[in-house]
Amino acid sequence: MTDRVYIFDTTLRDGEQSPGISLNVREKLEIAEQLARLGVDVIEAGFPITSPGDFEAVSTIAKKVKGPIIAGLARAVDADIDRAWEAVKAAERSRIHTFIATSDIHIERKLKKNKDEVVEMAKAAVARAKGYTDDVEFSPEDATRSDFEFLCRIVRAAIDSGATVINIPDTVGYALPEEFADLIKQLRERLPELGREVILSVHCHNDLGLAVANSLVAVAGGANQIECTINGLGERAGNAALEELVMIMDTRARSMNKTTGIKTDEISRTSKLISSLTGYSVQFNKAIVGRNAFAHSSGIHTDGMLKDRTTYEIMSPERIGLAESRLILGKTSGRHAFRAHLEELGHQLDSAELDRAFGQFKTLADKKAQITNEDIEAIVAEEVRTVTETYKLEYLSVASATDETPTATIKLRRGVELLEQTNDGDGPVDAVCKAISAIAGMPATLLSYNVSAITGSLDAQGDVTVNLRINGRNYLGRGISTDIIEASAKAYLNAINKAVGVSPAPGEEIDREL
Repeated sequence: MTDRVYIFDTTLRDGEQSPGISLNVREKLEIAEQLARLGVDVIEAGFPITSPGDFEAVSTIAKKVKGPIIAGLARAVDADIDRAWEAVKAAERSRIHTFIATSDIHIERKLKKNKDEVVEMAKAAVARAKGYTDDVEFSPEDATRSDFEFLCRIVRAAIDSGATVINIPDTVGYALPEEFADLIKQLRERLPELGREVILSVHCHNDLGLAVANSLVAVAGGANQIECTINGLGERAGNAALEELVMIMDTRARSMNKTTGIKTDEISRTSKLISSLTGYSVQFNKAIVGRNAFAHSSGIHTDGMLKDRTTYEIMSPERIGLAESRLILGKTSGRHAFRAHLEELGHQLDSAELDRAFGQFKTLADKKAQITNEDIEAIVAEEVRTVTETYKLEYLSVASATDETPTATIKLRRGVELLEQTNDGDGPVDAVCKAISAIAGMPATLLSYNVSAITGSLDAQGDVTVNLRINGRNYLGRGISTDIIEASAKAYLNAINKAVGVSPAPGEEIDREL
């Protein structure tokens, strides 16, 4: 039998406290509706006392979102409690979440009260909230830095006043996993209701990168609610990431023996929505929802994935709502992955063609971070479906500066010969083309020149096409490179090579003079 863990999502409250995030009512409602589809148990919709806008958002969510409990946060102050109730009272199921600081540093320096006063405030707040709704949550803020005896005292007072949920926050992300596990254990020994008649919740921050680990050890120790956010949003370094917690419990179900009500195939969609509306991009290597979480580039990894995806994936992308894994072609990719990618694009190459294409791919991969389908198509067009190279580009150097005539030095290989020519021109491309024509002894008239980016990024390849008239015939040349001048040289040379050995058109004579 598995133990049920309740997921309390605070993306709309703690998550929105991330610097720079400011969601309007419509955006918050859209997020809340998606969280309901995701299957969270509780949506902490906001902190109603903070502003009219936040009150309106919580109230709107309470009226329109069905399924999860809708909670509003309130300090241990009468006005906060009253305002929170006004905001959540229309909900299908409502909760008031009240809190007060319990560590010595907070009591003395922030609250400027003594411990007896703090206990009385907590009791009064829980009792007032209980007068509005049966579901009341109490949090002793900064619990992990609080005196243990005082923590037990105030939690006992909150339970006796009617709290149905006790939340233990690691407010500043200070606890180590073994310390947090021990705290949960001691609290349950001292207060046996916790995790049984009273839900025991944890709310961990990620200041030391331990929010997920601390939440999990608490669950292993008997906590049955986790407070978390989508994409780990939250103040400072954020909160425990919902998607990580849920997928750990899902993937390691046999070891953890825990279950949630989350519909995991909604995770990716929810993550993308939150990222889009908050403006907080998800780091590429973020667990579960990062762009690279189900992407493979290394030759060894892609080879394994092509044989059996479980070699390098412990969960399927479909499980979180993605269509499939991605095999990314880059400098570490191997021949097997490259051939598989070509076949997916519809190219069946023989061994010699594959060798040429793979060699060009490796050369390009040293220049570009990621190879796209368009890059692959260009490689096939240039390196495989090509003419015999009478002249091959070996070296290219261009000198160009303001108020100086551009010059280009070209070295072409023809068999065992290495031919060199330097020319100037109206621009660097013109100088390059004149030098190529001089070496080949093949004057050409440029009919058209076109350059475009194969992809949209700054490291995109330039795709240059030229149409040359040579000896009365037109020849189309194409060249690809991350360097536009090199691409131009390749395109011009491609057209020249097509013209080599072709008889002049009727009425034309071969002119070897420049």
